[in-house]
Amino acid sequence: MGFQCGIVGLPNIGKSTLFNALTATAAAEAANYPFCTIEPNIGRVSVPEPRLEALCALNKSAKITPAQLDFVDIAGLVAGASTGEGLGNQFLAKIREVDAIAHVLRCFENSEVAHEGPLDPISDAEIVETELMLADLESLERRVRPLEKKAKGGDAEAIEMKDMIERCIPVLRDGRPAREVKRAADEEHIFRKMQLLTAKPMMYVCNVDEESAANGNQYSERITEWAAGRNAATVVISAAIEAEIALLDDQDEKAEFLDSLGLAETGLARVIHAGYGLLNLITYFTASPTESRAWTIPNNTRAQDAAGIIHTDFARGFISAETTAYDEYVACGGEQAAKEAAKMRKEGRDYIVHDGDVILFRFNV
Repeated sequence: MGFQCGIVGLPNIGKSTLFNALTATAAAEAANYPFCTIEPNIGRVSVPEPRLEALCALNKSAKITPAQLDFVDIAGLVAGASTGEGLGNQFLAKIREVDAIAHVLRCFENSEVAHEGPLDPISDAEIVETELMLADLESLERRVRPLEKKAKGGDAEAIEMKDMIERCIPVLRDGRPAREVKRAADEEHIFRKMQLLTAKPMMYVCNVDEESAANGNQYSERITEWAAGRNAATVVISAAIEAEIALLDDQDEKAEFLDSLGLAETGLARVIHAGYGLLNLITYFTASPTESRAWTIPNNTRAQDAAGIIHTDFARGFISAETTAYDEYVACGGEQAAKEAAKMRKEGRDYIVHDGDVILFRFNV
């Protein structure tokens, strides 16, 4: 399991350039005019994971398999998209399919790249979010009357759905995203069922000029402060620099280039970290001479459910999860030494998997 992240934003903010760089492809045409991306492009990338490389080296694994992340490049939204302006209806439908949204904002000056009016990334953000909220509001208002009839007939799910919709509508009318609606844990299933655009976790990606890649600039600082008030994550990235990094094959050359810019890691890594945080995801590992592999699961996942991510037979015939914390696994020098040092634990089906656990599942079917 990985996750799918939709890249959205106004036209001409560097969205497709960023997609190209992050996926190291030229699948999306980056051009200085709206709607150059007619159909969403999907790029799959490997999740950077130094711990996996260490496990591979320890086990002399013949194969290494990182977790995967899909980026979906969704063509630029414009004001009026919720009513079909531009190519709005197509793109709004595509946003419903992703797990999280990376909202790219232009935080650089460039007279050669078109922008309507003075550069104001907060205003740009509000244009896109307003369209998403209007689309959600229109969708919910259409559902109320049919649900009322079912609710009067005693349909339990209709009653629950109608109550949730009636709590969401005032929030959206107040100009706030649906994700801000207060709800109990046992109401999440009905909330997710509505498939609201503004219920999606969102991060703001500030696309800055190359000189501002390490520390940001006045525009990204404004976005960071604004996003903090909305409990949203912010990532500062330079699409131009990411495009240059994508051209470098040698890892040492990449590291040297990043160091010269004062960057500890690529923008791709920062976006992925933010995405995992947004979706409350963690990574566990399986490691052997045959293969070392990273698996992405939601936090608070039971061992039996984590086993099912590998194969349904693992969950169905679950016996135990022989588990070692990553740091102890590496410190001991591998599985056998960890077992001899009593660092490997035999856990049951209800054990909650922790980030970095190295697990050997025992099962019988």
